[in-house]
Amino acid sequence: MPDQIYVIGHINPDTDSIASAMGYAWLLRERDGANTIAARAGQLNAQTSWVLKTLGLEPPYLLTDASPRFESVMHRLDTIRPEAQLGTAWTLASRTGGVAPVVNDDGTPFGLINGMSLFKYFSDVLGPRPGNTTVHEMMSAQCRDAADTSVPKFQANAHIRDSLNRILRAEIDDYWVVDDNGQYLGVARQRGILNPPRLKIILVDHNEPRQSIAALEEAELLEILDHHRLGNPYTHQPIRFTVDVVGSTSTLVTELTAEAGLSAPPAIAGALLSGLLSDTLILTSPTTTDRDRAAAERLARWAFVGGSPLKGETLESYGKAVLSAGAGLSNRKPEEIVSTDIKSFEGGGFKFAVAQAEVTDIMQLSEHLNPLTKALDELREKRGLDFVMLLVTDVVRGTSRLLLSSMAPPILDDLPYPPMSDGTRDARGVVSRKKQLLPAVLGLLER
Repeated sequence: MPDQIYVIGHINPDTDSIASAMGYAWLLRERDGANTIAARAGQLNAQTSWVLKTLGLEPPYLLTDASPRFESVMHRLDTIRPEAQLGTAWTLASRTGGVAPVVNDDGTPFGLINGMSLFKYFSDVLGPRPGNTTVHEMMSAQCRDAADTSVPKFQANAHIRDSLNRILRAEIDDYWVVDDNGQYLGVARQRGILNPPRLKIILVDHNEPRQSIAALEEAELLEILDHHRLGNPYTHQPIRFTVDVVGSTSTLVTELTAEAGLSAPPAIAGALLSGLLSDTLILTSPTTTDRDRAAAERLARWAFVGGSPLKGETLESYGKAVLSAGAGLSNRKPEEIVSTDIKSFEGGGFKFAVAQAEVTDIMQLSEHLNPLTKALDELREKRGLDFVMLLVTDVVRGTSRLLLSSMAPPILDDLPYPPMSDGTRDARGVVSRKKQLLPAVLGLLER
């Protein structure tokens, strides 16, 4: 729909990214009457899946690319069968702007009848001199005889940009749009294909293009709501841009909801509370502010009510359940552990990524160390990065161990985390990638 707005977080979404997208989409619908839909830029992690299942919420719409697709410019025109009389096509074309789609009984396209196909048919049948052939006789012919069966077909979910050269060379006005099984969905006009509507996007929980969905530059970016460092994308016009110093984007959504005099439904409030408690490690992370604590109390009041799946919970009990749902190394493949919660950065001429995994006992790291290190090296090579880091955080004890891929720059030897005998580094007291680890890494790379 032209006025539909997608509210979406970063790739490799965590619980705060998913929850803030769902919460902000709900708020914009409730407060402003906006046609918003919550979206996600990747697969859900274990923690977020558990949260949504517990709350009885469906996952947001999966949107990995903002580039316009053929479905955005198609029109589902009425159709006729190949055996129908040509007069029927003439009547239909008068209502559709000059085109009559001819579709087989099985739902697949047969051909299009338009002015050019009619002229070709009459020229082939009647020749240069029509003679005594009447209009009635011509209109009694079957549509199959006058349809252009060479019209290109494009799948609805295909990117328009990938077919532009073909379309410009063909110089055809109308094209079929079909589903994955080749069934008729609609007709797209060349003028619409060459000027497709831009997806309207609101970003939450990030503002860096490298962490956004692909082809963000092809979308119409309306707003950013975030709590991270600046790395904002280029925009064609001014936008609403909110970046604030709090522990989670869910906190910002909660504050905006309260400012509007509204209260989120229990399930949405529970999702926002999950995002807040996850990002702040149950309000113990150094990123936690008084505003986060106030937002958590407010969300608890909205979420822990009678009839809610979270009735009877407390911030502490529910927070521990949320963290436990996403913690652990034994039940996941090493490749999944190093790539699920990962963010890319640049600094000092280096391109690198920092992943984070949560555990309830840091001692379990020793039995997974070799496969995790191998997975880091494979990820570095696959993404063409200079190095990759994995911060394994013990959410119970509030401490971490740091793993580095091979070929890390020697300057990282100066990180303020003592090396361990197993090759890891003891990041004692470090739990925040954003506020503790990243500043230390960038401080060395950029000095």
